[in-house]
Amino acid sequence: MALNSPLHGVVPPVCTPLDGDGSVDTASLTRLVEHLVDGGVHGLFALGSTSEVAYLTDAQRRTALETVVRVAAGRVPVLAGAIDTTTARVVEHARAAAESGADALVATAPFYTRTHPVEIAGHFRRIRSAVDLPLFAYDIPVSVHSKLPAALVRGLAEDGTLAGLKDSSGDEGGLRRLIVELGGAAARTAAREAAGAAGSPGFSILTGAELTVDAALLAGADGVVPGIGNVDPAAYVRIYDAARAGEWALAAKEQERLVALFSLVDVGPEPDMGRSSSALGAFKAALQLLGVIACRDTAFPQVQLSDDSVEQVAERLRAAGLTPLR
Repeated sequence: MALNSPLHGVVPPVCTPLDGDGSVDTASLTRLVEHLVDGGVHGLFALGSTSEVAYLTDAQRRTALETVVRVAAGRVPVLAGAIDTTTARVVEHARAAAESGADALVATAPFYTRTHPVEIAGHFRRIRSAVDLPLFAYDIPVSVHSKLPAALVRGLAEDGTLAGLKDSSGDEGGLRRLIVELGGAAARTAAREAAGAAGSPGFSILTGAELTVDAALLAGADGVVPGIGNVDPAAYVRIYDAARAGEWALAAKEQERLVALFSLVDVGPEPDMGRSSSALGAFKAALQLLGVIACRDTAFPQVQLSDDSVEQVAERLRAAGLTPLR
């Protein structure tokens, strides 16, 4: 579905279920998309970090994205990650995503190579000019090793290059300053229309800090991209709905429940595995325990969760009021 208004609400980064042989499990992915849509989400972000995009081949990326687009069937917009090191490679992914039916693109700054803000701005402008889909910047310095400067984001928002920002920088003060500078969703849309971009989708600010969503919404963010939203999407929808209704105590209560549930990402026995292996493995283990996906495997070379760790995931699900199948 076309983005004809600023993107808002809960937009989970969709996990990519794998078969035991490492191929994309499209039957499980179909169930996962239905689980998310049934939970009331407002969009889907395929091929993001939680999707294990960095581990997938181009063919696997295409299979995963086409499955998400097909199952979503226009009920919610589908954003596609075009994540790669340099502009030329990102443009290739972006074109493939457009061919697969994505409604919008998500890209980081270039990485591995060292870039200047002028080069980063050029990177986003070239992607946007190459593929006529709304483009969202993904600010994730832990992976990209550079933080998107607020002035750069503001400039790319004002000239219509970017339709929005997914902020996973961990710099909540910086996010708050950017929200203040760009104003609320209505103000951002009005500014774009006044600049001659009438009919454009406006500019959206989405937080990736899933433990402080209530605070971000109170500050003026438009929504959240929560990894653990794969497991309990309806809870994030409840936070969003409560925030929109001004019921901040209710939003805070739901957020506190999700903070406890999020502890499942730490069940992996450090230092035997990386935190990414632990977090992504826990999300998939939870989805398997809930009967959404068939296999909890993460992509190689990530280390798999032990049976003891999976039992800890089950305990956290029960504590959060979710019922594992075993």
